[in-house]
Amino acid sequence: METRAGRKRKEAVVVVEKQHPKMHRVVLGELPNLPNLIVPENQNLSKQKVPCLKNPNIKKLSSPQIDPHYVSDINEYLRAMETKRRPIVNYMDKVQLVVTTNMRQILVDWLVDVAVEYKLLSETLHLCVSYIDRFLSVSPVTKSKLQLVGVSSMLLASKYEETKPPRVDKFCSITDNTFEKEEVVRMEAEILKSLNFEMGNPTAITFLKRFLSVASVNQKTPNLKIEFLSFYLAELSLLDYGCIRFLPSIIAASALFLARFIISPKVHPWTSSLHEWSGYKPFELKDCVLTLHDLYFSRKAASFRSVRDKYKQCKFKCVANLSSPPHVPKSFPKLHLAINLSDRDLRLNASWRLKLISLM
Repeated sequence: METRAGRKRKEAVVVVEKQHPKMHRVVLGELPNLPNLIVPENQNLSKQKVPCLKNPNIKKLSSPQIDPHYVSDINEYLRAMETKRRPIVNYMDKVQLVVTTNMRQILVDWLVDVAVEYKLLSETLHLCVSYIDRFLSVSPVTKSKLQLVGVSSMLLASKYEETKPPRVDKFCSITDNTFEKEEVVRMEAEILKSLNFEMGNPTAITFLKRFLSVASVNQKTPNLKIEFLSFYLAELSLLDYGCIRFLPSIIAASALFLARFIISPKVHPWTSSLHEWSGYKPFELKDCVLTLHDLYFSRKAASFRSVRDKYKQCKFKCVANLSSPPHVPKSFPKLHLAINLSDRDLRLNASWRLKLISLM
């Protein structure tokens, strides 16, 4: 026979079960993929002070997760970082006693093959070479340790950029086990110290992707040939020690300039939007464009084939096989200079002046 106290205890248990239902376990893959930036619909943005947008297409160029008003600040930050975290221009003469520019070219050419073998991103390759140059700017290296610096830098760049970076033993095996795992890890620590643990720095690919989005803003589909050709020219710049004197943003702008010229030689490759977004006029890109053009024609680093063989593949539209005019017209770099002159100095009528502006 149930007592009154027992009945009350049972009712209390029932109430507790209703208040605390069994928790449903959720798999991470089932979580909704919401953007990081969530703005309430009823929020009045008109009252907030936001930076002025100079380019009306800025909303088309930013991703859905980034407020378009932050884009200008991001650009300023990247420009500041590219000047702050870069190698010494003449480190081969000032720091290195044994390593030569030819040794560096051999190393970079081999690292391109490593990146292809392990299917690494272009960002990883560019960041790796950046680490190598920054390390060689402060630490003298012997010939026998140069390859160790290369694989350790590739390991660091893979950890920074890749979703699934290769294991340490993979980088040991790619060198025919010339170096032990402990040596690679020890060199990795030395490189990190030399970088002051500042691993993130913009490369030419960082800026090139932004410039490509500007170039294709009015196109329904991006021009893959221009895109792959720009990437090809940017990777060719990694082979040339002389390209260290150029900022990554200049290399990116010059690669896009030359790619557009090679695809359409009769059309001026630079537009007002590219000028505004890159901050460079054609005459400011002249030296870098001519250097990349020499690399494209194998006038420089002709014996190094890894980058060229890579971009001869069909998946890259065989852009390494494209023909190009042997010379870049000198009129291109002078157009912006001419437009900056007064009408009186130019002695041109209004219609011809408008035609010049339309070519920008």
